[in-house]
Order: sequence, then structure tokens, then C-alpha cells
Amino acid sequence: MKKFSKLTSVLALGAAVCVGSATAAEPLTVVSWGGAYTKSQRMAYSDPFTAKTGIKIVDEDKSGNGLAGLRAQTEAGNVTWDVLDILEGDAILACDEGIAQELDYEKDLNPGADGTPVMEDFIEGSLSGCYVPTIVYATLFSFNDKAFPGEKPKTIADVFNVKKFPGKRAFEKKPDANLEWALAADGVPYDEVYDVLGTPEGVERAFAKLDTIKDSIIWWDAGAQPPQLLADGEVAIASAYNGRIFNAQVVENQPFTIIWDGQVYELDGYIIPKGAPHKKAAMDYLRFATDTQRLADQTKYISYGPARKSSAPLVDTHAETGVKMAPHMPTTPVNFKTPIKKNAEFWADNGDELRQRFNAWLVQ
Repeated sequence: MKKFSKLTSVLALGAAVCVGSATAAEPLTVVSWGGAYTKSQRMAYSDPFTAKTGIKIVDEDKSGNGLAGLRAQTEAGNVTWDVLDILEGDAILACDEGIAQELDYEKDLNPGADGTPVMEDFIEGSLSGCYVPTIVYATLFSFNDKAFPGEKPKTIADVFNVKKFPGKRAFEKKPDANLEWALAADGVPYDEVYDVLGTPEGVERAFAKLDTIKDSIIWWDAGAQPPQLLADGEVAIASAYNGRIFNAQVVENQPFTIIWDGQVYELDGYIIPKGAPHKKAAMDYLRFATDTQRLADQTKYISYGPARKSSAPLVDTHAETGVKMAPHMPTTPVNFKTPIKKNAEFWADNGDELRQRFNAWLVQ
């Protein structure tokens, strides 16, 4: 009996060592946007996940090339990413192309902490087959207060009015949002932007409006650039992700003001690449990172609204400064009076054509 107990103990110890070694040897690669956003995910999702499971998370910055990178890895037959943070429109394309793992939401995700079923808890229409949204964020305009000691710009039309509000502008180097803003600045009602942009005449009208400020635009392609351009005085107004501007305002104490008018809001979240090297652990991470508490916790570090309804009552204060976070959320009513909801399906259907047109326009 003693020999059996001793043997059992040895085997149990050996099994524990093997499991521990395997876990330590196989970290998950989670690919995201870098900067303040990845930091918020690490604090809210990844570090707690590691503490719970022992599985380490390796952050990788895709610099905006998530879908292209996944396509290339898939074509090469060498998928190295376990979890990919991606925009809603790109997620739809990835699912349509069969390079993202299809999900059974009720089985693969946790219900809301208040008991709300998964399909009712997430933003309506956001669970599109392979995708789990985590945040609602806005691309919007901000200005350096020093650039406008008198009257301040307040609207999208003001952004395009270089005569009244002089100075360089920083725009992201892609057509998304820029075309919507151009039409809005040209007088198209915000809720009719996609009706107009869906016509050849509307596309021409948008590019014609962009032409009026083309010489005043500095183009950016990484989220960290707009706050730096504003801080350095290289531009007076910049389009940016609202979380980046919040971080600059509150953490870095930069004299920036957000123009909430015409904010283009959209969803960002996760997919599991088809062929992910550690699929089971990746699914465990997905379940953990998208639960009610984790999405609420992320708002302690960045000003993006949680994609679950059950998370909203748990939004509290900023971890570093103690600032109440609700007023900084894109979806707070006072900030959400005149938004433009990015139409992910429109961009999934028309994005390639409009990006070709945009790239040609840039060099004209």
C-alpha cells in the first residue's frame, strides 16, 4: 500500500511538471494595435488570464495590417497568430473568406454577469459568425487648443474650413471615414451619408470636397501619430482614435479638445484565425477576455465603450488618474448627439474599389 501511494505521488508530480512545462512552452500570440490600446488589453485581459491559467501572452503589433497579414499567413500555410484583434468590416471579410474560425456564441462565450444571454448582451447585429466585438470606439477630430486662441472649431464643416480655422490637418491614409466626413462637410445629412456614398455621383462629390483641403493634409497610418503631430504643432486639427486622444489629454496632460460632432464609431474585437496553432487555449482566452467584467475593466485604462450591455453599469474610474470614465465614452449621450455609424457591410462590399480610387487620388 505504501509503495502504491508513493508511486501515485511520483506520477502525479511528473504529470504536473509536464503540464506546467507545456504551458510555459506554448504562449499565446495575441495580435492587436499597439500603444495605449494594447496596454489596456494587457491590463484588463491578458495579465489576469495569465494569473488564472499560467499561459503567457505575447503581444504583437500588426500596425493596421491584420487582415492582410492573416491572408498572407494562410496562403503560406503558416498561421502563427492565435488571436487577432480586428475591425468589424475586416472580420466579416475574414469570415467570408474562410480564414477565421466560426463560433457557436452561446457555447463559446460566457453569458452576461447579470444573466443576460450572449446573443442579447452584445450590441445588436455585432455577432456576425466569427467575430466577438469588445469595444465601441470612435474616429473623430481633435485640435490643439493653442492653435485656436479665439473661436474654436466645433463641427465637421469647421474641419474642412481652412480659411476660418487655418492650419494643417492630419487624416488617416485611407478612404474610410474621410469620404463620410467629406460628404458631411458638404451638407449631406449624417444619416444619409451611405445612401449618397453608394452612388457614383456621391463618390465624386466626396473626392471633390477632399480636393478643397488636400494641400493642407498630412497623412498618418499609425494610431500614435495624430497625438504626436498635434503636440508638436505640426497640425492644428487631426483625426484620431478617441482613446489615443483621451490618453494624451488625461495621462499626458496635453491641451487637446475633442470634436464629437460627426464621430465615426465602429466596433473592434477578436477573431480566432483558422489554423491558429493553439486553438483550445485561444478559445479559452476569447471566452475570458470578452466576459462582462473584463470588458468593464478595460475602461479603467482607455476610453472605449464596452460592447456588452451588462458591462455598462460596471464602468468606473480611470486606473491612473481617478477620472470618471463615463463622460469620455463615445456613446455617452452628450457626446453621441451627431454620430455616424460606420457601415461595415458597405465597406466590406465596396472597400477594395474605394481604396483603389483613393490611392490613385493621393498621387494625382
